[in-house]
Amino acid sequence: MVAVSFGCGHGAERDAMGVVALARVCPLCMLIHETHRSRSELLRRVAPPQRAALARETRIGADYEWRCSRGHDRYHATVREVLTGTACAKCRTNAAGPAAAHEAGVPFMNPALRTRTSQTEQRLKGLLGERIRLNHRVNAIHIARTFFGRNEVWPDVIVPQLRIAIEYDDPGRSRRAHLGLKEASDLDKDDALREVGWQVIRIRAAGLEPLGTHSVVCRQLTPAVVDEVLAVMRRIRGDAAVDAISVAHASAPDIASTAPAQRTDG
Repeated sequence: MVAVSFGCGHGAERDAMGVVALARVCPLCMLIHETHRSRSELLRRVAPPQRAALARETRIGADYEWRCSRGHDRYHATVREVLTGTACAKCRTNAAGPAAAHEAGVPFMNPALRTRTSQTEQRLKGLLGERIRLNHRVNAIHIARTFFGRNEVWPDVIVPQLRIAIEYDDPGRSRRAHLGLKEASDLDKDDALREVGWQVIRIRAAGLEPLGTHSVVCRQLTPAVVDEVLAVMRRIRGDAAVDAISVAHASAPDIASTAPAQRTDG
């Protein structure tokens, strides 16, 4: 077997005899990047005796013993299954149980959620907020299965009045974000939302191809793109539903209340 050293620093010692040195990152680091995870997250979840081995690991098919974040029994799985799969067997069973089914589709505020919001996503929320009333008290949605080990997902924008989630995708600086395994993960997330009565609109920017049922393809985020997102909302839920939450509708004066009183001389 040939020993390989990767540009990320994992694998065999680069200066050792007979080692093949590659400039690219190892398969595991590549998968971690595509799934927006981190090796430190994996090291926290793996059984303590195996941390040293995982810290050097390069293979996505390597099997390890993992600790469930919810305190269930330890379980064996490959690194790939942990990064793209559905956690321990008990978590999967609970996600399909009666309590989870009752909560499925319900948006809520997860105060412990820490997600990185890009400037573009913040601008998207601002442009949407100029057009419709956004609910800033929710950041997650319960689903009827597990997604990366949890029975909830965290869309970029949630419109609970319409049961519509909005995602903004671009390839990022690496030009590889939202491609490959991450693209498959995005589709899985969309399917999980549709199962509980939600629809997903994806803004696919900077050269990304359409993905899913409702895609708005653009070069970059502009007010016109957000107007197209609202047009898709109308096609999904109807004009009346979108008008009911529009900022213009909320600020329109009540004609009856502002009309001058009719003089009645009797």
